Amino acid sequence: MAELALQSALRVPLRRRMPGSLPAMTTAIIAEDEPLMREQLKRKLAVAWPELEIVAEAGDGRIAIEAFEREQPDLMFLDIQMPEMNGIEVARKLAGRCRIVFVTAYDDFAIAAFEQGAIDYLLKPVEADRLAASVARLRDQLGKPLPDLGAIVERLAQAAGAASPRLHWIKASIGANVRLIPVEEIAYFQSDEKYTRVVTTGAEALIRKPIRELIEELDPAVFWQIHRATLVNVKHIAGVGRDFRGQPEIQLKNRKDRLTVSRPFAHLFKQM
Repeated sequence: MAELALQSALRVPLRRRMPGSLPAMTTAIIAEDEPLMREQLKRKLAVAWPELEIVAEAGDGRIAIEAFEREQPDLMFLDIQMPEMNGIEVARKLAGRCRIVFVTAYDDFAIAAFEQGAIDYLLKPVEADRLAASVARLRDQLGKPLPDLGAIVERLAQAAGAASPRLHWIKASIGANVRLIPVEEIAYFQSDEKYTRVVTTGAEALIRKPIRELIEELDPAVFWQIHRATLVNVKHIAGVGRDFRGQPEIQLKNRKDRLTVSRPFAHLFKQM
């Protein structure tokens, strides 16, 4: 039931075109499992390419393929790391049927694909300038033969297999006890000079690992640095507002904490 509900929520009704109508708009699907990032990319595309029609969104690889078969889009913005079926597997199935732009938090994946010149990529968080360059490139390619993605997809698969393992648990002190905390339960990390606070929905703990080490060990698609001393789990973000200075301020799910985004990282939330 949950899967059916997710599919229903992410589907966009098919837009049928009648014979004799004006030429079809360029259409695209966004496949990204993080709602916040999916919405961010959608908003930035609306600015960079107003004529582009987003005909569907998908939160995992299987839904992405179903949406493709239903909508037959020109483009797919495809996250490499997704549940059920990852972006590499989706690309294998769709090779030669539409243009693919890979969206990834990992430079190695992106460079491996882009060096061969057949496809484009976007690094998370997506920058406006980089998106504009990608849009210009895609527009130039429309109407030309689709590239052969076979070799590129296999190279990406090899890069994915060689990627460094990520932290899945944090060993932290809670009072006199030590607890293993799954990283998905952690809303944010915040450091001072000596310790790093590990904050979950209902508890706090302390570790001695500094933010700079956590940045290297956590999944950058999930944990965003918003301050030199703060990492936030994007899955725990309820919304983004502004403080009295006009700086972005993160509101968390199930916590009253407000996390201010410092200026060097404010661009992450520029269009939110």
